[in-house]
Amino acid sequence: MLDTKAPPATVRAPAPDLARGLMLLAIAFAHAPLYVVAVDRGPAVANVVSEFFHVLFVNNHARPMFAFLFGYSLVQLLNSRTRRGADWVSARKLLRRRGWWLVAFGFAHVVLLVPIDILAVYGVAAVLLTGMLRCKDATILGTAVAALVPATALAGLGLWAPLSQGVSPFTMGGFAPGTESFGELMIGRVVIWPFGLVFGVVLVIPGVLFGVWAARRRVLEEPERHRRILARFTVLATAVSVAGSVPAALMQTGLWTGAPAPVVVAASFAQPLTGYAGGLALATAVALLAPWAARRRGSVITAVEALGRRSMSLYLFQSVAFVGVFSPFGLGLQDDLGMAGATAVAAATWLVSLVLADLMRRADLRGPAEILLRRLAYR
Repeated sequence: MLDTKAPPATVRAPAPDLARGLMLLAIAFAHAPLYVVAVDRGPAVANVVSEFFHVLFVNNHARPMFAFLFGYSLVQLLNSRTRRGADWVSARKLLRRRGWWLVAFGFAHVVLLVPIDILAVYGVAAVLLTGMLRCKDATILGTAVAALVPATALAGLGLWAPLSQGVSPFTMGGFAPGTESFGELMIGRVVIWPFGLVFGVVLVIPGVLFGVWAARRRVLEEPERHRRILARFTVLATAVSVAGSVPAALMQTGLWTGAPAPVVVAASFAQPLTGYAGGLALATAVALLAPWAARRRGSVITAVEALGRRSMSLYLFQSVAFVGVFSPFGLGLQDDLGMAGATAVAAATWLVSLVLADLMRRADLRGPAEILLRRLAYR
């Protein structure tokens, strides 16, 4: 039987776990609207406010935050192995083996539940980028900046296509099924999976490498030592991100119509490019708050940390919850809710996952997906 007991408690920096716990809220906000048929169903004002918020702080922001934290975790795992006496070759093999198992988990996720998965994307990223963990800082940063070009181009084209037609991106290519059977939907998901995997890897590489660079400086584990630079970066990056996202938000919500074609193009590419800054700023903002949270550790902070420690299991729980709420095989609310309703479902799902994580913490249980991945990767 798998051991479901958590390992003995050790001194652990709160910022990475807090960031991962809050990251799941951003992922829920990003994914839930993809399950509805039309984002304009329901109260118009609430939908506009929700979509504006989404463009400013979620769309092309949640992904870079997740990528940054994943890259950070690669360095943490490498350091953990080397502290235990492992050499570079064995540690590299472990990280890549773990990456391949993430790909397998992601494929199973797609077969059973959703057409777009992030586990396999990060698994491939781990396989491709683990070899760079011993590169010089200049090489890592240079590669990250260079990777922003194809990543921004890909995300920008995905945003430009609907904006140039005056429609919301959520009306193009969501998860909401039509009249297909479960088997037909599964075949369709498997067919498109390789394409989504390639696109996803291109999009996450910059954030992963920025996370590797930051982990070398332990900016999340030791935020007080880096407080000044973290504060400056958080304020500046947030301002840049909001400024770069406002034009696209105005166009996407219909508050700005008739913009010239060059302006639409500029707005479409500015939003994902500055979104990388915004996603990283979300992580650094948590790092700034972590010392305060550690001193005033209450039930909510403890629950968010517990969620961060079980992030993969409760990310998969989100998919189960969204399929159950929106799908015709569940409650079938895909036809009834718009952007505001989907955002509310996302928040409610995150709160439920928060409660589940805290109950698991109280019972001294690790996440089942984390247990399985560890058993498969470390054997």
